[in-house]
Amino acid sequence: MAESRFPPGGGGAGGEGLGRSRGGFTTKLHLSADGRCRPLSLVVTPGQRAECTQFKPVLEKIRVPRLGTGRPRKKPDSLAADKAYSNGPCREYLRRRGIRHTIPEKTDSQAARQCKGSRGGRPPGFDEERYKKRNTVERAINRLKQSRAIATRYDKRGYVFLGIVTAAAVVIWLRT
Repeated sequence: MAESRFPPGGGGAGGEGLGRSRGGFTTKLHLSADGRCRPLSLVVTPGQRAECTQFKPVLEKIRVPRLGTGRPRKKPDSLAADKAYSNGPCREYLRRRGIRHTIPEKTDSQAARQCKGSRGGRPPGFDEERYKKRNTVERAINRLKQSRAIATRYDKRGYVFLGIVTAAAVVIWLRT
């Protein structure tokens, strides 16, 4: 049996959410945000990890408490994502959960679908007006990165970094 180079829990550097990417030794912060740029769920991964691999974990971590009694809300009404999430498994997951989505189709997958002719199926629906609201996630990340500890990641341990990001998200929620 082959032994893994990395311990479980997030890839390189001892599972601390650090990894090599184009920018060097970095960490990626995957999150979902509501329409008011408030983070709903957070996942920290090494820098080389692809966004689409963290799609399900981010969506499954969403828990929005209700104002009255009842279980927390786990499913968004709709979702807007960029081309990194334009693959079959992501779209299938959203269809299965009944979440309306606006994700642009990648050029290469569009060409492959058109080469198949009528067997390629219909193009996925795309609402340009709803897609314009996708920048709320980018603005939420910018709000989090106003904290210098998040923007530069001084912490060695992944769980400490996740705690600081969570604390910054709580501050954002309390201010709005």
